[in-house]
Amino acid sequence: MYNAFFDYLKKFSPVPLTGDEKALIRRNFRPLNLRRKEYFLQAGDICMNYGFIVKGAMRMYSVDEKKEEHIIRLGLEEWWMGDRESFFNRVPSRYHIDALEPCELLCVNREDDHELYLNVPAYVEMKVKLDHGMEIAHNRRLTSALTDTAGKRYVDLLERYPAFAERFPQHILASYLGINKDTLSRVKRKLDLK
Repeated sequence: MYNAFFDYLKKFSPVPLTGDEKALIRRNFRPLNLRRKEYFLQAGDICMNYGFIVKGAMRMYSVDEKKEEHIIRLGLEEWWMGDRESFFNRVPSRYHIDALEPCELLCVNREDDHELYLNVPAYVEMKVKLDHGMEIAHNRRLTSALTDTAGKRYVDLLERYPAFAERFPQHILASYLGINKDTLSRVKRKLDLK
C-alpha cells in the first residue's frame, strides 16, 4: 500500500525518497479500508484525516433541504479525499464523503501532515503542485457550470476524466455536472453515446 504512495510521489519530485523519509511516511500515514457506502466523513463532523485513495472510488457531496445530493468532488486511485476547510480550520464539515466502491486509503491527520511537510521535500513539492492543479480545476469547473451547456460539460468531463464514465453511475455523474439524470440521458443520446 505504501509503495503505491511512494510511486505517486515520484511523479512530483525527481529526487528519490530516502529511507528515513519512507519510514516517516509509513509512521504518519495509517491504512484505512472502507466498505461500499461506508462513510469517511459525515456532515457536522470535523474532518480529522485526509485520505489518499490507493484503491477504489469515492464521492464528496452535500445534501440540500429537499434531501437532494449535490456532488462536489469525485475521486479514484491516486486522488485525495477530505474536506480541506474542516481539516485545516477544525470546523464542522458541510459535506459527506463515502465510498462508492470498496476503498483502500492511506490517511494522515493534520499534525502528521505538518511533520511530513517540514521533513519530506517530495511531499512539499506534491502539495504545491496539487494546490495549483486544484485551483485551476476548481476555476474551470465553476466557469463551466456558469457558462457551458450540459453537453459541453459532459464532453469536457469525458475528455479530462475518461475513467469517470466507466466507474461512476450516471446519476452520480449528472449530479457532479449539476444536471439531472434525464438531461444527461438526452445529452448522451444526442452525442450518440450509450
